[in-house]
Amino acid sequence: MKSIKTYTVEEAKRLLENYCAYQERCHKEVVKKLQGMRMIPEAIDVVVVHLLEHDFLNETRFAKTYVRGKFRVKKWGKRRLELELKKREISRFNRLEAFKEISEADYLSTFHALAEKKAESIRETNPLKKKKKLADYLLYRGWESHLVYDKVHELIK
Repeated sequence: MKSIKTYTVEEAKRLLENYCAYQERCHKEVVKKLQGMRMIPEAIDVVVVHLLEHDFLNETRFAKTYVRGKFRVKKWGKRRLELELKKREISRFNRLEAFKEISEADYLSTFHALAEKKAESIRETNPLKKKKKLADYLLYRGWESHLVYDKVHELIK
């Protein structure tokens, strides 16, 4: 029979300090990790409070880092970012704070560059199919539909 590893609250604190120090985490990820370690709800609360008090866990910082990173690396639009933050149960206040990390100029220039690069790479001769492929690609990445459709019509005649 396989024995299940158990952790003391102190061990869990140390492990989760390292977990949070390695990369920004949201509350939901930390709680899920602790549940996976088979911690009881009272112990989970103690560890989460400890992480908050010692600034290992900070939801505003997580939201800002997450938005900056996904926007820069994956070129996600605001709709996708908003959805992903909601999935992680980030508060409305922190979501709004996070979006301040992206300037409107950066947002639009990234969108235009991404759309133009993708339009060039689509090997489709039928203009309607090409428009659909480009629109689907941009919408999936969370760019606002008014931006997407205006750009699709501008790029593909």
